[in-house]
Amino acid sequence: MFDREEDLRLDKEMPTVAESGEMIEYLERFYQELLKNQLIDRELYTKYDVKRGLRDATGKGVLTGLTEISDVVAYDDVDGKRIPSDGHLYYQGCDVNELISNLKGRRFGFEETIYLLIFGKLPTKDEFDKFLYAMGEMQTLGNRFIRDVVMKASNANIMNAMQRCILTLYTYDSDPDGIGPENVLRQSLELINKLPLIAVYSYQSYLHFRMNQSLLIRNPKKGYSLAENILYMMRPSGEFTELEAKVLDIALILHAEHGGGNNSTFTTHVVTSSGTDTYSSVSASIGSLKGPRHGGANLKVQNMFRDIKSNVSNWEDEEEITAYLRKILNKEAFDGSGLIYGMGHAVYTLSDPREVILKRFAESLAREKDMMEEFELYNRVEKLAGALIMEKHKVQKNVCANVDFYSGLVYTMLGIPEELFTPIFAIARIPGWCAHRLEELLNGNKIIRPAYKYVGHHVDCPNIDERE
Repeated sequence: MFDREEDLRLDKEMPTVAESGEMIEYLERFYQELLKNQLIDRELYTKYDVKRGLRDATGKGVLTGLTEISDVVAYDDVDGKRIPSDGHLYYQGCDVNELISNLKGRRFGFEETIYLLIFGKLPTKDEFDKFLYAMGEMQTLGNRFIRDVVMKASNANIMNAMQRCILTLYTYDSDPDGIGPENVLRQSLELINKLPLIAVYSYQSYLHFRMNQSLLIRNPKKGYSLAENILYMMRPSGEFTELEAKVLDIALILHAEHGGGNNSTFTTHVVTSSGTDTYSSVSASIGSLKGPRHGGANLKVQNMFRDIKSNVSNWEDEEEITAYLRKILNKEAFDGSGLIYGMGHAVYTLSDPREVILKRFAESLAREKDMMEEFELYNRVEKLAGALIMEKHKVQKNVCANVDFYSGLVYTMLGIPEELFTPIFAIARIPGWCAHRLEELLNGNKIIRPAYKYVGHHVDCPNIDERE
């Protein structure tokens, strides 16, 4: 059915810029023109009080909308003052800690979270049973779509492959442009259930066509949760332990939503406000999440720990770990950025509740996998890094570990390849995006258009023959 060599050949024939010496010279000249004419004086941002990153000088986000979907709490208000506190994350008013605590002995935690985010309430047993049935019926792509879309033009970056597949699903929809809430709800539930298949199948296509491995396409299993089916479809054996499925389910819950202001969810609101279709909206949000400053952050953490493990001889020696972390902060080690990845958060102060929960499950999984030595290294770095960052940058705000700190380790212990780290985040976050899209459609009714102040100069524009 597939010709791997032909596929590889076609991939290499994609149009690219000619690598001749003359073309390289032209491109360098173009780049110098760009630098000369497009850089803005950084002092102007202070002069005009520009809220860069839509955050004010204290780091507080600029209010751009209202939401009931989720709440991120990092401070207590005491006598009019904001006092740092342990973080809390609420989905439709429900504390995530409580939601997870109530899941003992049950498999479908992520599915219940999807229902809560989309419909604004926890389901009754009867409602949930019907919802699970509908979810199961939607977990399909069709052989033709898999063959003609997923398997063609394999992509080394699965996030890009997911965007292409989602945009192509527009063609298969009988009402792709309808933005009435009922139609968007139907599209949303279908995309939530199809995205795990798209991600895993795109990865399998990449392995086959680009890495010369066997092609494995396994249909999802009826009765399995989304977390179970991801492991089932991804692994050659299709086998997994109860704890493995549970930990992945917890990770999906914790990544499902995080307020309307995070980059990809804000993208959802911006794109939705233009009146565009659901497929374009979700694709845009995936494009945002792909960035290393957002969904790709856990890969940075993994790479950093790979570097630490190769440069710190004794993982139990806190003095040696501290010395190397100082080198990282001084831009003398790792990638030269001066950042200890996975530490710090724009909102949380004393703790990130997602990290606290995920760390607990990461430890349980590390015990099952006999990887406690590695887990303890993470624990030591977490304990030391916050104080070192505060000391280096002379900041008073507490620096806590964020959810990315342990998520990469969890995925590694689950045998999830790094190519799927960010796609797993997208699978988790799409229910939040869809909930926010519906909220914007039901309540927004105004295109989002923030202001940018012009700080250039008006100039004469002579005829081309008169220009120097």
